[in-house]
Parts: sequence; structure tokens; C-alpha cells
Amino acid sequence: MFENLSLLKYEITHIAHNSMLLTACVLLSYFIGTISPAILLGRIYGVDIRSSGSGNAGTTNVLRVIGKKAAVITLLVDISKGFIVVAFAKSFAGDAFAMLCGIAVLCGHIWPLFYEFKGGKGVATALGVILAFDLGMGMMILILALILILLSMRVSVGALVAAAAFPAFVYAMHPVYFAPSLLMAVIIWIKHRQNIGRICRGEEPKLRFGKDKA
Repeated sequence: MFENLSLLKYEITHIAHNSMLLTACVLLSYFIGTISPAILLGRIYGVDIRSSGSGNAGTTNVLRVIGKKAAVITLLVDISKGFIVVAFAKSFAGDAFAMLCGIAVLCGHIWPLFYEFKGGKGVATALGVILAFDLGMGMMILILALILILLSMRVSVGALVAAAAFPAFVYAMHPVYFAPSLLMAVIIWIKHRQNIGRICRGEEPKLRFGKDKA
């Protein structure tokens, strides 16, 4: 615990001494987050994904509106955004900076400047962030989410439980980073507030695979 605190103090000092460069990296992380495969693929297929289906620019809605191939591409790109940003930030300036960039890329995905601040709900990008921050922890959270998705056939159920599990895992394994992990979880839960309402009412639709458009 004390070793973690010492490392955190060192990382914060490093950030302070290189504030301009690292601020630029955080901003770059946000703009990487704004890259939206769901919106771009929707345009290719002649669909405005933000006004079709659930209106969410994410994998599940792409699956329902466009089809499996577009959904797989959306999922992989959204995960990669979070993973690449955090992996680079971690190697460049340590875990504290990686968490900061992780929050930035997540915010870029959810509130993209170039798309009227209307993006996805952040689950896939958050997964990429977690996997890059701690691969073992990320895999455990991913397995938990997949089990719940398969049992419930509802992506939102797995996403919500995984989001709640993230700060719990961080508290057990990397306690000094509990606050930023909790912030990420709260953001995802807020973005899923309509899903939570539908789950409570028994109205949340189950996962169905759409047909690929020609």
C-alpha cells in the first residue's frame, strides 16, 4: 500500500513537471475517443445510427440496425480506442496518467465534440481502458460481463454489473486509483439510466442478431 502511494506521488510529480505536454496528451485522448465507428458505418450504410433503433452510437444498436459485420467492427474499434490510449499513457507517464487519459477517451466517446456531444454509452471503450490498465483484472471483468449477458441475453445487464465491479476490483488490487475508477463506473451507470428503468420494469429488450445489409 505504501509502495503504491509512493509510486503515485512520483507519478503526480512527473505530471506536474510536464503539465503542458501531458495536457496535450489528455486532449488528444479525448479526440481519439470522438472517433465513432458506429456513426461512420451508419453513414456508409445510409443510416443515422443516432436516430435509428435505440439512438445509441454503440455496438448493440449497430447490431440491431445494420448487422453483425458492422457491429463487430464497431466493437473492435471502440475497444481499441481505450486500449491504445491507456497503454501509451501508462508506458509514457505511469498509471495515474493512464487513468486520466482513460477518463478523457471515455468522455470523448460519450460526448464527441464533432457529433453534437451525442455518442455511445462507453462500455466497449471502458473495456479497452480496463484491459490496458490491468489485463488480468480486465479479463475477469470481461468474463463476468459475458456470463451475465449470456444468462440474461441483455447487454445492458452485463455492462452495468461489469461497471460496478470495476471500482470493486480496483479497490482490492489498486486502491489508490479507486476514485477515478468509481468516476468511470458512475458515468456508465448514468448513461444507462434508461436501461436501468426498463430492466426494473421488465421491458429491456433481449439481444437479437440483425441481418447484415447488402
